[in-house]
Amino acid sequence: MNLSAAPLPAAWQWCAALVLLLAGAWMWRTAPWRRLLDNSGSHVFLGACAITYVLWRLQPEALRGLDFHLLGASALTLVLGPQLALLGLSAVMAALAFAHGWPLSALPASLLLLAVLPVALSAAVLRASERLLPRNLFVYLFAAAFLGPAVAMTASGAAASALLAAYAAPHTALMAEQFLPYCLLLGFAEATLTGMVMTLLVVYRPAWVSTFSDERYLGPREALPWR
Repeated sequence: MNLSAAPLPAAWQWCAALVLLLAGAWMWRTAPWRRLLDNSGSHVFLGACAITYVLWRLQPEALRGLDFHLLGASALTLVLGPQLALLGLSAVMAALAFAHGWPLSALPASLLLLAVLPVALSAAVLRASERLLPRNLFVYLFAAAFLGPAVAMTASGAAASALLAAYAAPHTALMAEQFLPYCLLLGFAEATLTGMVMTLLVVYRPAWVSTFSDERYLGPREALPWR
C-alpha cells in the first residue's frame, strides 16, 4: 500500500514516529550484527533485500495512491530474524520512497504498518508455535511459514486499507474500502509463496534460515544398524 495518498493528522504522525523509534531502538540493541560480518550472512541479507525490492515493485496500480503487492515480511523474518527483517524492510521502503518521491511524512506510518506490524505478527506466530506445538518440520512449515504470513499480510493490508479509507481523498478512500475483502486473498497468496520458498530453503539451504535448526525440528538422527 502507498500510504502517501493519506495525509495523516500530526498526532498520528508523531505516534507512528514514536513507535517506530522504539522499534528501531529494540532492533539496534538486539540484532545479531555479527551475522552481517560473515560473508555468507551478508550475502543472504543483501540477496533477501534485493528480492523483496523486486517483489514490492511487482504491483498493479489499481488507482492513483492505491496499489497492492505482496510483502515478503514473513519470509524475511524467518530467514533473517525479526531484527534484521526490520532493517531489510526499512531499506527496501527507503529505496522505494526515493524512487517514487514519497513525502517523508508518510514514511513512519508506512514503516509501522508494512514493516513493523507484519514482522511482529510473523515472529509472534513463530514463538507461539514453538511453545505450544510439537517440534516438527511440518509444524514449522505450516504454522510459521504458512499461517504466519497469512495473518501478517491480512492484518497489514487491512490496517493500511483502513487508514487510506479514513484519510485519503474520497475516490481513493472508496477504492480502499472496496479493497478490504481482497486482503484475505492477498494473505493466502503471501502464505502460499512464503510456504513454498521456506520449504525449498529448509530442504536445500537450512543454514540460510536463522529460525530453523535440524536439532530442534528434525531431532537427533539414529545411527543405521549397518554403520
